[in-house]
Amino acid sequence: MKTQKILNRIFRYLLIFLFIIYLTLYFSLQTGYYEYENKKKNILTEEKIKQFEEDIEKGKDITIEDYLKDTYIDYGNKTSKFGKKISIKFSKTVKRSVESFFNGLNHMIDE
Repeated sequence: MKTQKILNRIFRYLLIFLFIIYLTLYFSLQTGYYEYENKKKNILTEEKIKQFEEDIEKGKDITIEDYLKDTYIDYGNKTSKFGKKISIKFSKTVKRSVESFFNGLNHMIDE
């Protein structure tokens, strides 16, 4: 009985949280925030094209790195590196287990 009340409360808070996320996304879409961000990217691209054309007319030495924005962001931290190490070890363990299982099965079939 008590666990049912706790589960109902958790479910209710989860629904409220999801509804707030939905409203936030809905209003950001309706206010044009997404289109505004895309327009800013488009303007930056057009500016780089104009700069490229001007540099060609001036006869400057041109490299692509001058016109491309570095978009790589490293989100790694100690927790993600630890998770990656655990994942790799787990993957190797599962691989060895499956290989040994099929090798044993193959050995039994061959006999």
